[in-house]
Amino acid sequence: MRSRRFAALGAMVLALAACAGSSGASPSAAGGSAAASGAGGDKPYIPVISKGFQHQFWQAVRLGAEKAAGELNVEITFEGPENETQVDKQIEMLTAALDKKPDAICFAALDSKAAIPLLERAKSENIPVVGFDSGVDSDIPVTTAATDNLAAAGEAAKRMADLIGDAGEVAVIAHDQTSRTGIDRVKGFTDEITKNHPNITIVDTQYGGGDQLKSTDLAKTILQAHPNLKGIFGANEGSAIGVLNGVKESGKEGDVIVVGYDSGKQQMDAIRSGVMAGAITQDPIGIGYKCVEAAVKALKGETLPPAIDTGFHWYDKTNIDADDIKPLLYE
Repeated sequence: MRSRRFAALGAMVLALAACAGSSGASPSAAGGSAAASGAGGDKPYIPVISKGFQHQFWQAVRLGAEKAAGELNVEITFEGPENETQVDKQIEMLTAALDKKPDAICFAALDSKAAIPLLERAKSENIPVVGFDSGVDSDIPVTTAATDNLAAAGEAAKRMADLIGDAGEVAVIAHDQTSRTGIDRVKGFTDEITKNHPNITIVDTQYGGGDQLKSTDLAKTILQAHPNLKGIFGANEGSAIGVLNGVKESGKEGDVIVVGYDSGKQQMDAIRSGVMAGAITQDPIGIGYKCVEAAVKALKGETLPPAIDTGFHWYDKTNIDADDIKPLLYE
């Protein structure tokens, strides 16, 4: 298997593989979708290992990956741990994927450092690694398909500043301190406030593992400790929903500005009703598509940029149904 099979098939088969057929991806009970076992078969096999499976964001990424697999005639599996705190579980999944001798791997790291030994193994076995959504502190991935999270969170901070009159206390609830998305979104938001909004103070930053219930409790605790709080930024889908719930349960609707990240039905409903001011949306389907597409290009020997910026947008009740925003949202 792996890239040696491509060499054996020759350039003509590579060209055909890039444009023919469709993937046989189907639901799997193992927390993902499966196209094939990875053992045998004529199509290149590319496991896609995400950071989680509990948020609708990852279901949208999966749809993009499966679309690319169908158009590019490769087999994929898509899986992730039950929640975004299970670094050890994700490492087990990556180990199992490598044991199947895949042609390439797409990987969204929960911990930007923990997976490096396994990525070094992939490199030694000539298995191209494509990062997606959340990169690693290594140059082993041939590219990473992701949102510019520093810029996106900076935009969230600018919007928050405008919404609270550029003065007052705000807080942040993020998913983790170990993934690049968690690190970069907190840094992007904090840097924008610190550098450009001197009359705004970030009074607390907490981490809820992307879990709605934990994030709800964190939001309520912050609101109780800071009665003059003007706004909270929820840095991913689970965090943002937790902030919404915490604000509602604390009786602070209308008093505290909520800015979110990603979409999902609960955030979209809250934006339409005015309970949430707005959110940053990524392009999750595009992220899934681009990571598989990049893996196929790597197998064909094509040169890839270090990063593939999949873009972001601010949306609120004024543009949630706009033609350029609606396709990026998921329920």
